[in-house]
Amino acid sequence: MNNRCCFTFDTTHHALWAEEVANERRIPTEIIPAPAGAHARCNLALLTLEDDIETLTGALKETGVPFSLFRG
Repeated sequence: MNNRCCFTFDTTHHALWAEEVANERRIPTEIIPAPAGAHARCNLALLTLEDDIETLTGALKETGVPFSLFRG
């Protein structure tokens, strides 16, 4: 995936919940190891395309999944 953005999380539960939300809404994502530079508390991150950041952000906020964005 080019022009990517990582969503990072405090817990594995939040990462997997976010993946479930993305799948339900057909937002293309991939679970990856959290980048070292993200300083995430959870070792998992959700990778998505730049074009899908707003859609996924809205979906996660709507469902109450806490997250942070990492671009790097």
